[in-house]
Amino acid sequence: MGTALIAGASGLVGGELLQQLLRAHEYERVVAVGRRRLDVSHPKLTQVAADFAALEQVAADLRCTDAFCCLGTTIKAAGSTSSGRAGARAAFRAVDHAAVLAFAWAAQRAGAQRFFVVSALGADAGSRVFYNRVKGETEDALPVLGFSTLAIFRPSLLLGRRAEARLGERVLAAVLWLAEPLLVGRLRKYRAIQAEVVARAMVRTSFGRAGQGLLVYPSDQIQDLGGFGA
Repeated sequence: MGTALIAGASGLVGGELLQQLLRAHEYERVVAVGRRRLDVSHPKLTQVAADFAALEQVAADLRCTDAFCCLGTTIKAAGSTSSGRAGARAAFRAVDHAAVLAFAWAAQRAGAQRFFVVSALGADAGSRVFYNRVKGETEDALPVLGFSTLAIFRPSLLLGRRAEARLGERVLAAVLWLAEPLLVGRLRKYRAIQAEVVARAMVRTSFGRAGQGLLVYPSDQIQDLGGFGA
C-alpha cells in the first residue's frame, strides 16, 4: 500500500477526490497539503498547512508514492483579490501555473513516482484564450520533472456542489444539458461532467488502469474511466 499526497482538496474535484482516496484500500495514508486546514477527520488523513511558495519548509511531511493535484481557480475568483485585469491574470497564473508546478516539484522531491493533475478541456500553450494558454503552459512544464506516470485530466464544465455561486457556469451547464443529445462522437468531450466522476477516474487510473509515461485524458475518456459502469 502507498501514500497519496493531494493538493486542492478544498475544491470541487479535490473534495471528492479526498473522500475517495480515504476510502481506497490501496492507500494506507493520505496527506492533504493546503493553505488552510480542512474540516475533515479520518484515521488515514494527515493535514499539512503550508504556503505553496515555500513547500520546502514542510518537505519532510510530504513523503508519498503518488501525488494528486486539483489546484485551480477562475480568473474572476482570482480577480476578487486583485485590482484590474492584469492583477486578476497574475493572481490566476499564481495558482494555476506557479502553485501547480511548485506542488509537482515538491511531490517529486518527496518520493512521488506518479503525478495525477486536473487541467482543462482546451488547454493549449499556443491558445489565444488566456485561461487555456496558462493551462497549456502548465501541462508543458510538468514532463521535465520525470515522473514515471504523468496523467493529465482535461474535463469539460464541472458539475457539483460549490461553496460559491457561479451564475455563468449555471447558465452554461443548462445550455450544455439541452445540447447534450447533439454532443456525440467527437463532440462528446464537450458534455458537462460531474466532479465526482473526474475524481473517480483519477483514483481508478492510480489503481493501475493505465500505463506509464505521459497520459492525457479528454473529458469523454474521463467519463468512461470514472462512470459507474467502468
